[in-house]
Amino acid sequence: MEKKISSILIALSWSVVAYSQIHKVERGDSVARMYNLNPIVVTGSGHHQRLKSTATPVHVISSQEIREQGITTFDGALTRLMPQVSMAPNSMGSQLRLNGLGNKYILILINGQKLSGDISNNVDLNRINMSRVKRIEVLDGAASSLYGSDAIAGVINIITDQPTSSLCSFTNTTSVSGHGVLTESATLDIYKNGFGSYTSFTHDRADSYRNNDLEYIKGSDTETQPSIAPLFTGYRANIVGQKFTYAPNKHLALNAGLDYSYKITDRPNTDPNITGGTDYEMRYKGLRWSVGGIYKFTQKNSLQADFTVDRFRYGKEYDVATKDYAVGDYVQSKKQRMMEGQAKAILGLTKNSTTIFGADWRKDYLTASSGNIDEHVYSLAAYAQHEAKVRVGQGFATATIGLRLNNHETFGTRLTPKVTLMYAPGNFRLRATYSAGFRAPGLDELYYHYFSVNRGKAQISFGNKDLKPEKSNYFALNAEYRNEVIAVSLTGYLNRINDMVVKENIPVDDATRQMLMKEFPEMTQEQADKMVSYAHYQNSDKGDVKGVQINVSANVFRGFNLSANYAYTYARTKSGEEWTVLERSIRHVATVAADYHHSWGKYGLTVNLNGRLQSKTYYTGSYEDAPGFGLWNLNTTHTFDVARWLSLEPNIGVDNLFDRVDRRIDSSTRKYALYSPGRMLVVGLKLRLK
Repeated sequence: MEKKISSILIALSWSVVAYSQIHKVERGDSVARMYNLNPIVVTGSGHHQRLKSTATPVHVISSQEIREQGITTFDGALTRLMPQVSMAPNSMGSQLRLNGLGNKYILILINGQKLSGDISNNVDLNRINMSRVKRIEVLDGAASSLYGSDAIAGVINIITDQPTSSLCSFTNTTSVSGHGVLTESATLDIYKNGFGSYTSFTHDRADSYRNNDLEYIKGSDTETQPSIAPLFTGYRANIVGQKFTYAPNKHLALNAGLDYSYKITDRPNTDPNITGGTDYEMRYKGLRWSVGGIYKFTQKNSLQADFTVDRFRYGKEYDVATKDYAVGDYVQSKKQRMMEGQAKAILGLTKNSTTIFGADWRKDYLTASSGNIDEHVYSLAAYAQHEAKVRVGQGFATATIGLRLNNHETFGTRLTPKVTLMYAPGNFRLRATYSAGFRAPGLDELYYHYFSVNRGKAQISFGNKDLKPEKSNYFALNAEYRNEVIAVSLTGYLNRINDMVVKENIPVDDATRQMLMKEFPEMTQEQADKMVSYAHYQNSDKGDVKGVQINVSANVFRGFNLSANYAYTYARTKSGEEWTVLERSIRHVATVAADYHHSWGKYGLTVNLNGRLQSKTYYTGSYEDAPGFGLWNLNTTHTFDVARWLSLEPNIGVDNLFDRVDRRIDSSTRKYALYSPGRMLVVGLKLRLK
């Protein structure tokens, strides 16, 4: 394989450890570096507080860490900095996993509002505008008391940035590397007299590639043939965003925003002389807008409300003429729309307590031509949470009790409680958490009547209107020690899920074939004869996820920091009486980073060496496990304060320093965990006018 140049600019500030954050400033301009080791977070408790004060542990990835590592994608930020997160990219959307559980169990929020629009239960992560990310907060475990359905594995909340420090600023960032990887983003921020306008545009692209040009011929373990089917599917994506804010006084703040996203895959076309090409590309479009506001009576008492509409659709755009379609024809597969209204009161009823009352309304629509669905469903919810802090001996204790009442149009009423306790003597923090979670089955799982043909093979799935919601119980213990030199955190957890919704494969006999041909008249006899099974959604499995997380970071000396994070995950599912390993789970993962920063006058240098090491990835059924690997990246950032109004930040780095590549030959029983094409040079430039 040819050596490539891949994306990454740069250098890190210091570690991902969410638990360790203090303040340290070296200078006051762009060359300066600040280590904010105790940021304000919101996801764990539902209201803003310092990280060290939250009774529910939260992991934080800052924009500085993302920028200095040269990370340009959302999945890159999570996998480089969070060992409990893994990704598997494909043309139907990255398969995100958190603590062993898949995408459909992870609630992804932007400023506390759900990001909707999924592709085969995988949220389209390319819709996330990385140029606007201020920080990413990750909450492990069930969180339905605050956030409702889907928050079983955890919550990922993307907090965006709206600067108010200058009248006008413009930033342009470019990153290029091999395999056609290019990220170009531009932002224009204007703020005056309480009015803010924040405009952004991002273009992101990458070419398809594979690491071995051969594949095994179906049915053979020895004979091979050339193939152009990509291991990584290329794409072109654009995001345009506009947000307005207005704060006429210190009490009231209003906002309105809109984001448009577009993505189309870039796969090899069908070629009669070689296998692996396709007749069409997958095209995705999203339009999301929101309005909201907050009124602060005092620093601890406020009312806020938000309304969001999120539209997402995808389908096939043909770039090869077929019997039925011409080049340029578009066939829509799925259209989704979500409307959500939220209202919340945050009240400081006493000096040492915070009480939250909230209400949510949400309506989801799904139209899927291939699944024969045109359905909608609504849910209503009310929740309350009380957090109180008291002095105990030489420290203090914080207790949180929360309860959510959720009414779902299909599944009726459900209660989900949460209880947390934190004891903080001196520099120590001891935390205990219990929280319940639930997930309402999606409209596709309820109503699918799906038929498609993939490479001549019929695929059929039936929904199930009698499905029950999935339920979970999450328990966690956490111990933390932190001072200005070192931070150490240890967390152990248990997450148990009941009534997991899975696709059961039902064997096909002659009578079943006749039934299926009546259900789907478009299916030919030849396609029916080749069928061996069809899929039907059922509540059949239980899940059991146990894990340990260790986070360590240290300020070794001024400007030099070390961090190490480790996640052990033992994830199983039970179908009938048999326990099996959870698909795509990874037992051991560690991320490590060494970071050095120094400035000389108007020049600042940051050097970062970081690595991700993981054990094998487990697969079930006839698939073989994917081997473990270690990836190391070296990144440098060079910051120049050219003038008071101009700073330049060129970047150069090397991804996958030791050229680790999985070159195994494709087969019907083989999947992958390592998708890197090998060692790649990365260069970039950030320009800021202010």
